[in-house]
Amino acid sequence: MAAMARAAAMGGAVAIRANSPADIAAIRAAVTLPIIGLYKADLPGFEVRITPTLDHAREIADAGADLIALDATFRPHPGGLTAAELIARVHEATGRPILADISTLEEGLAAAEAGAEVVATTLSGYTDYSPDQAEPDFELIQQLAPALVTTPLIAEGRITTPEQAAQALALGAHAVVVGSAITRPQEITERFVARLMNHR
Repeated sequence: MAAMARAAAMGGAVAIRANSPADIAAIRAAVTLPIIGLYKADLPGFEVRITPTLDHAREIADAGADLIALDATFRPHPGGLTAAELIARVHEATGRPILADISTLEEGLAAAEAGAEVVATTLSGYTDYSPDQAEPDFELIQQLAPALVTTPLIAEGRITTPEQAAQALALGAHAVVVGSAITRPQEITERFVARLMNHR
């Protein structure tokens, strides 16, 4: 992960999004870019996976994350907290800005109202009530960017080409997170193979 982060920095990335205290600590030692930290955890009885509790947020803050990414959907959170309550507690405990991962327009607006400094479309397509599609959710970006007014929107989720990233910015996103299209060589190879097989 540290080598991947160095390569991304050399390529012009302006921040790194990373999962787990161990990876965040390694990346923090390797690059000076801001780190959006998250901690994926599967907890029995909950669909929320991205930094689901205050303890997870504390761990990634201690590891060197500059922003804390957390699930700000309307789904049940551990401890009976709402997303807004979790945002408030993470702010108080870590002093770090919050990046709220959401799946709908309403969740994005609620997260900003709750004090999240940044909103990201990360979870569109990953909740039962958001569109299940292969392409990025450009409609959500187009709706949410102007509605947030002063809260920056980050486009994330199924962005696999520079053209899609540029389209997200054109629709009002402040920045774009590109994940597996950069970090997963197996998936990159599979995309090339699938496209080439169609031309045989």
